Amino acid sequence: MSNETFADRLRKAMGDCGVKQVDLVRAAAGQGVKLGKSHVSQYVSGKTVPRADILHFLAAALHVEEDWLMNGDSEDAAPAENGALPEKKEKNVSGGNTMREFKKSSKLDNVLYDVRGPVVEEANRMESAGTHVLKLNIGNPAPFGFRTPDEVIYDMRQQLTESEGYSDAKGLFSARKAIMQYAQLKNIPNVSIDDIYTGNGVSELINLCMSALLDDGDEILIPSPDYPLWTACATLAGGKAVHYICDEQSEWYPDIEDIKKKVNDRTKAIVIINPNNPTGALYPREVLQQIVEVAREHQLIIFSDEIYDRLVMDGEEHVSIASLAPDLFCVTFSGLSKSHMIAGFRIGWMVLSGNKRHVKDYIEGLNMLSNMRLCSNVPAQSIVQTALGGHQSVKDYIVPGGRIYEQRECIYNALTDIPGITAVKPKAAFYIFPKLDVKRFNITNDEQFALDLLREKKILIIHGGGFNWKQPDHFRVVYLPRVGVLEQAAHKIGDFLSTYRQ
Repeated sequence: MSNETFADRLRKAMGDCGVKQVDLVRAAAGQGVKLGKSHVSQYVSGKTVPRADILHFLAAALHVEEDWLMNGDSEDAAPAENGALPEKKEKNVSGGNTMREFKKSSKLDNVLYDVRGPVVEEANRMESAGTHVLKLNIGNPAPFGFRTPDEVIYDMRQQLTESEGYSDAKGLFSARKAIMQYAQLKNIPNVSIDDIYTGNGVSELINLCMSALLDDGDEILIPSPDYPLWTACATLAGGKAVHYICDEQSEWYPDIEDIKKKVNDRTKAIVIINPNNPTGALYPREVLQQIVEVAREHQLIIFSDEIYDRLVMDGEEHVSIASLAPDLFCVTFSGLSKSHMIAGFRIGWMVLSGNKRHVKDYIEGLNMLSNMRLCSNVPAQSIVQTALGGHQSVKDYIVPGGRIYEQRECIYNALTDIPGITAVKPKAAFYIFPKLDVKRFNITNDEQFALDLLREKKILIIHGGGFNWKQPDHFRVVYLPRVGVLEQAAHKIGDFLSTYRQ
């Protein structure tokens, strides 16, 4: 059995074709493929292997089969001497039939979800090799010691035997009734129990909404930076995600003029994420009102992701944009994953509100897709009423002395004390989106920065590009770990940046 590695085969293919590293970088730039010199150097030296889209480019550029380049399958052809594509050899299976090759759908070619992407894959590889990695990449409260309220766990146990069958496709009556009453408290207009849909987390419902709405070429306005699932689901549905800028100089609020410039006759909807992930921004009433006015002028649907609406600090108030738009059709998303620290239970919901007369066919599509998945998980639905009623333990976390509040203070102060880092102080959620001085650190590739930090300091963060931010100058930190851990992490980041140059 050959001990040849991916790096060995890559060097061989480059040698056979007479191609240098810089030639690959230039060819990639010519095709719009994001491939830097540092990436190629890592591949050639054997420090890492490329993700699927880069592998596809390398194989095509070097005239070799992807299987051979990645796996060294002896039945696959190596590079041909004349530079032509090698002939694909057939593989026999029982019965003498040729082996079919299955590839992912081309619909996924432009789908990005780097919150669990290549940098995370490298972290998983390191952990498999026995390295401890501090994961500041995903908003998952449980691993950091946040516990679900006891009453919620008790009530789920009591109702498990009653949760064995399907519920109504939209959800249990008791859950939807509680959600409807919560919507009333948020002043969301024109909502009945039939306007409530439960889901396996908000993520499922985002996918459902995009699939029901978008045809090929339809456009939807999505913030930049964004929670990347919005862009991914819109793209997968065949639509085009058009990103409007959120302005760091204005507390990360949406740039209204940029929104206006990007609306056209193909634009169907606008997405807002408030409170915002990844910036932690909280949008004031006057900004929301301006977004409503744009949506009203252009007859847009408003999708509002409000999963962090109960994680607001500094005495600020969260305003649901739907409460300002009774004449527009709005879909408001929320759930219990963050506020009740039960991300693994997978329980979210969406609320249809406002003027529904002109969206009857769209709602029919939502109902069709909702029925096709039968229902969301019933045990998690059974505790919605308990979770939304009574004492909200999350309030203890977001005031001075509470964990999330104190961790926010710690990470903001610690990061902004590092030369070359600035940040807008978040007002909600548990994320901060610091800015790097790219000239100081000579950073041209933020994903490479994240990989370098991971390998040297064993800290996993997500680069700004993972949130559809175009400049290589930001990264997101999840500040769920306790203060002591965050202080150590910030110290390591500062130490790393003291000598880092890309």
